[in-house]
Amino acid sequence: MLREGALDGKVIVITGGGTGLGKSMSEQCLRLGARVAITSRKLESLKRTQDELSVLGEVLPWACDVREPEQVDAMRDAVLARWGRIDGLVNNAAGNFISPTERLSSKAFRTIIDIVLMGSVNCSLSFGKHWIANGERDKCMLNVVTTYAWTGSGYVVPSACAKAGVLALTRSLAAEWGRQGIRTNAVAPGPFPTKGAWSRLLPGELMERFDMRKKVPLGRLGEHHELADLVTYLLSPFSGYVNGEVVTIDGGEWLKGAGQFNLLEQIEPGMWDAIEQLVRGAKGS
Repeated sequence: MLREGALDGKVIVITGGGTGLGKSMSEQCLRLGARVAITSRKLESLKRTQDELSVLGEVLPWACDVREPEQVDAMRDAVLARWGRIDGLVNNAAGNFISPTERLSSKAFRTIIDIVLMGSVNCSLSFGKHWIANGERDKCMLNVVTTYAWTGSGYVVPSACAKAGVLALTRSLAAEWGRQGIRTNAVAPGPFPTKGAWSRLLPGELMERFDMRKKVPLGRLGEHHELADLVTYLLSPFSGYVNGEVVTIDGGEWLKGAGQFNLLEQIEPGMWDAIEQLVRGAKGS
């Protein structure tokens, strides 16, 4: 989507950048000229991704548990030691699973809250404090949320709570840190299939039974490059006046779910004549 070299000279850090959507974001940043640091808890997985993507540019793998502020600071300092600067942060690391809420323990809640919300907080504070203390401007942070951050959702309640917190973090920091030259935005993806996450959320036959495509007005799932294009735009100087925005990219899924009568699409076309007669009869009664 962006012209070649749109991210030349930029250094981007992507948490959860070694697999899934994070890997796709990393690849697109590299294609546009950025140097990319990818982090997660598993160094072996990161190194495999480094080997695969290094033909596109410089990749720094660094094992980091975003739940631990000290590890986040060490990761930040390692990137600075390697390249001398950081221009963008993508808070993409996440955890999620499906469960009736009454089956959950406090520990299960805390696990998701710590990864998704506190992980984003820890990284945002670490990078933001560095930029502000050193008077560095034209920086950006991008958070990955979800559309149920503002609607809520059953069966993924810890994730919904955590993502709602990240949404509030996004808008709050945009208002407070904008004057420091730091832009903070978010993307809210709909169904973008990834091997690891989807196998946990829709295991076994659930993938076929609950076909996500049926919930999307466009009738298909998202493709990774579509999200990566949006992410790189929001990281680039071309979005320099975008601050505090949350961009939904879900093919219209959440709007379809929000409309009370959208399920009427299940009515056969031939039935509408009879329904119209019933409606007219109701008006005259």
